[in-house]
Parts: sequence; structure tokens; C-alpha cells
Amino acid sequence: MLNSIDKIGDWNPQLLRELKGRLKPFPVIIAIVTSLATQLIIFLYQLREIPDLQSKNNIDIEDKYCNLTNTVKDQYSSWISCPPNQINMQLWWQDHWEYMFRSLGMIFIFTLLMAGAYLIINDLSQEERKGTLNFIRLSPQSETSIFTGKMLGVPVLIYLTVFAAIPFHILTGINGNLAFGNILCFYLILVASCIFFYSYALLFGVFGGSVLSGFKPWLGSGFVFLVLLFSMQLFSYGNSDDLVNCMGFAALLSPTTIADYFFPGFLSNQTPALQELQFFNFAVGKSFIGVIALHLLNYALWTYWAWQGLKRCFRNPNATIFSKQQSYLIFASFQIVLIGLLVSIDYTNNDGIDWGSFSQSVFALYMWNLLMIAPLFALMLTHRQAIQDWARFRLYRNENSTANSNKSLLSELISGEKSPAILAFAINLLIAVSAVIILYFQVNIDSLHSTENFVKLNGALLVAVSLIMIYATAAQIMLMLKNSKRVLWAAGTASALIILPPLVLGVLNVDSHNMLWLFTILFCPTAQYCTSPEIFTAFVCQVVIFGFLNWYLIKQVRKAGESATKAM
Repeated sequence: MLNSIDKIGDWNPQLLRELKGRLKPFPVIIAIVTSLATQLIIFLYQLREIPDLQSKNNIDIEDKYCNLTNTVKDQYSSWISCPPNQINMQLWWQDHWEYMFRSLGMIFIFTLLMAGAYLIINDLSQEERKGTLNFIRLSPQSETSIFTGKMLGVPVLIYLTVFAAIPFHILTGINGNLAFGNILCFYLILVASCIFFYSYALLFGVFGGSVLSGFKPWLGSGFVFLVLLFSMQLFSYGNSDDLVNCMGFAALLSPTTIADYFFPGFLSNQTPALQELQFFNFAVGKSFIGVIALHLLNYALWTYWAWQGLKRCFRNPNATIFSKQQSYLIFASFQIVLIGLLVSIDYTNNDGIDWGSFSQSVFALYMWNLLMIAPLFALMLTHRQAIQDWARFRLYRNENSTANSNKSLLSELISGEKSPAILAFAINLLIAVSAVIILYFQVNIDSLHSTENFVKLNGALLVAVSLIMIYATAAQIMLMLKNSKRVLWAAGTASALIILPPLVLGVLNVDSHNMLWLFTILFCPTAQYCTSPEIFTAFVCQVVIFGFLNWYLIKQVRKAGESATKAM
């Protein structure tokens, strides 16, 4: 045992540190007892429903477990119980073994993803608060070694609890007449989803230092819970082709949907959502291997970007999580995944263009990009000290160099590490808009240009871009404050601009067709009823607001650079 521990320490010292701190006798016993108790409770819960004439658990004569023929059943009333010798106990046990398998599978998913994410974020928050994380930063280990040790070691008691239940889980699946290959594939996807969610838990734990340190674990695990709950509810009630492809990205993130694909009935009695999934017009859902490959590739793509962020910011906590160049690639990757799902939808009908389906896809693109841009605010926006250093450098260089030095300003705004990120956000939004342009080629272009809907759609896109740029500029201005809590100010300001306007209009009971809704994040439904002049009027007003905010931001940046130069 000592030799094994030494080998673990030689391979990954961080893992050895985590295991030594957690694999104590009492916690290990508690984990195993909890696992065994859960298995026993699930088994006893199903056992109490076993048919028995002397109890209330009688099988109705119309039940599928009653072997009586339909002719015989017609001779009796429906309230009569099935004779004990006519009950198909083999089928009854098969179904109830499957119920136990589903219950344990759902417990595995929520326990591993939610509890594991909570423990990882909480561990990093405590290390940051105690100052030991800086000690780890100074170690000669690579970032990959450190975070792999964290990922494998911090939730080790969760792993132990799940491993103790796997034999019983496999037994229930086999007795429930489920394919053993499907069970193994379920475990494979579950492992991949754990790596994905844990990677972003590590990134969230490292990001922001000690800000929200006590609340971070609950926020992270709560977000994981919402993702799982959203995907479960989304595909539980009817699964049209359009819905599956519009919301297919949620299906690719959650292991619950592919569990429903492997074991129909895992979520509901509906047809598994992934059977209707298409990607770039390939019927991926019809292929067992295709669904698994698409899930694994999607997890691998986003896990790769999470680790790029970890490697970038761990040694330098003051750096942004992603560089501007990385953000362009991340956003382009995101658009490719979304377009692959949305171009598979048929946007034509007997009357020409199916505007309902097309608008639904554009709205889905808007919402997914909005959810992507929100965290990108936090991960890309440059902080005060970095902008101050950049502004001082620009001012000093411009005063002491040739006139050609100004030519590099544009390139610095596009790819510079310390320059403001407003132009980078604009480029990312153009990448998002290009995804909508690709959707245009899915419909009849000639009839598209001749419709009022096309003009409204383009106007709505301009409104969306201008709104998001206003939010980004306001957040960047807040990060220029001298206040030590400027990160919270930036997050609060952006959240207020997003949440308060629709909330106020809702409280005032403003009609949803009123053009005031065009100044809120929920402008899409209103845009369908507003005229084109109203939409472009709202866009012009937003451009004016955006111009004023940028004028003020430029003024603050110059002031910061001049102040530093004068102090020198």
C-alpha cells in the first residue's frame, strides 16, 4: 500500500496531497455506508410494491402483468384483482429492476456533477482564502498536473460512494433486460460529463480570486443543477424536430438526455429526443455511434477551452481568462455547433418560407449567444490596472516616437492583452451575426428580400448587437473604478441593465407591442409587431447611447494614462 501511495505521489504530488487529506477512516466509512443505505432504500421501496392478495398491492385485472386473455378479462369487472397464479412475476421484476436502475442512474448524475462541482469550487475558495493557492502556484508542477490532482482528489469520497453502488447498478440493469453495452456507454458519457463540468468548476473556482468566496460553491453547483433540470424538463414533453435542433446544444451538455436515448423511458414515456437530432443534415440521432461521438466531441471541445483558460490565468491571476484571439476562436466554435444543429431544419412550407420556424431558429441563436456572451463579459473585460498600464504606454510612446506609431492602435484593440475589450466584443458579435447570415441561405433568398419580415429581422439583429455593446461598455466602465469591489460593480451594473428594464415595464403593465420593449433584452417578440421605422429608431437611439458611453470610457482611459505619467 505504501509503495502504491509513493507511486501516486511520484506521478501527481497534488493528487497525493488531496488523497491524504480526505481518505481518513471515518469519512470513508460514512461514504460506503451512505452508498449501501441508498441501495437498500431503493430496493426496499420497490419491494413494498410486490403483488400480494393479502395487501393493497393487488394487480388489477386490466394490468399488463395479468396473464389472463382479453376474452376472460371481458367476463369480469375491471376492479377485480388478477388471480395470483396468473400474475407475470417475471415481467414485474424485470420492470422494477429497471426502475431501480433508472433511480440509481439519476442519483449518479446529480451526485457526481452537483456535489463534485461544489467540492471543487469550495476547495479552491478555501485555498484562496487561506493563501495556500499562491503556494501551489509557486510549485514546479505544471498546471495540468495540479488541476488533474484536484479533479481526481477533491471529490474522491463522491467517487467512492458511486463506485460502491456500481455493482448493484449493473446488476439491476442486467436483470432489467438492458443491454450491457448501453450501460457501459452510459458510464463513458457520465465520465466525460464529469470532466467537462469539473473543468469549468476549476475555472470558476480560480476566477475572481476571493470575490464571493463563500457563495461561489453554491452558485456553481446551483448552475449545474439548473442545467440538468432545464435539459430534463425541456425534452420531457414532446420532441419535435425543430425543438430538438434549436435546443440541441442543451441536450449535448446534459448526460440525462443521452441516458434517455440509451434507456428509453429514463426521463419520460416520450420518444427519446436525441432520435430526432440532426447535425449538418446528417441524421445523427438514428446512429448509436453518431450520438456518442457527437457528445464526446462536444465535451472534448469545451473541455479543451476550459483548460486553456486554466493554463492562462492560474500563474497570473490578474490576467483575463481568455485572450482576445482565443475568444474569437471560442465564439466561432460555438457558432459552428449551433449552425450544425439549425441548418438541419426545413424552413419551407407550401406557402414558401416558414417564418415561424425561421424566426424560432434566429431567436434560439440569439438566446444561446446571449448566454455565451454573459460569462464572456467576465472572462474578457480588462481590469483597471492593465488598462492604466496600456494607456500610459500608449501616451508615452506617442509623445516620444514617430507619427507611424499610431498605426498599431487598431491591432492593439483587436489583439492586445491590456487594451479595452470593446472592439473584441464587436468582432465576436459579428461572428454571431454571420451565423444568422448562413441561415439565410437555407431559405429562398429571392422571396426573402421582398418581405417585410426580412427587414424586421435585420433591424432586430442590429438592435441585439447595439444592446449587447451597451452592456459591455457599461461593464468596462465599472471596471475602471478605483473601488476594490469593481468586479462586483461591473457584474451588478450589467445585471441591472439586463434585468431591470423588462422588470419595470412588466410591473407598469406596458403592452408587449410597445416599442419601449425594443430597449430591453426581451425585444424579440415585440419586433414582430413593430414597424421597420420603429425598429430602426430604437437602433439609432441605442447607437447614441453607445457612442456617449464610449466617449466617457475613452476619457477615463486617457485620464488614467495621463495621471500615471504625471506621477512618474
